[in-house]
Amino acid sequence: MGWIVTIIVGGVIGWLASMMMNTDEQQGALANVGIGIVGSLLGAWLIGDVLRVGSATSAGSLSIWGVIWGVVGAIVLIVILKAFKVLK
Repeated sequence: MGWIVTIIVGGVIGWLASMMMNTDEQQGALANVGIGIVGSLLGAWLIGDVLRVGSATSAGSLSIWGVIWGVVGAIVLIVILKAFKVLK
């Protein structure tokens, strides 16, 4: 059951981040899920562990702060992918 929630929350996070970064037309549902999950992991590590923002360790979880930090991490991931010209 946990992996189903991970896929759903990752999809929502990836979709929100892609809407904010204007890359939604370039990626499909699978890319949204992937960017949401990897972006949440990146956000939890970068913002929570490296920068020591306490609530960021919940990135990707099914809470308001988890979704917010997950979206921030997914936006960072999209910026990195745009820098390497993986996304336009």
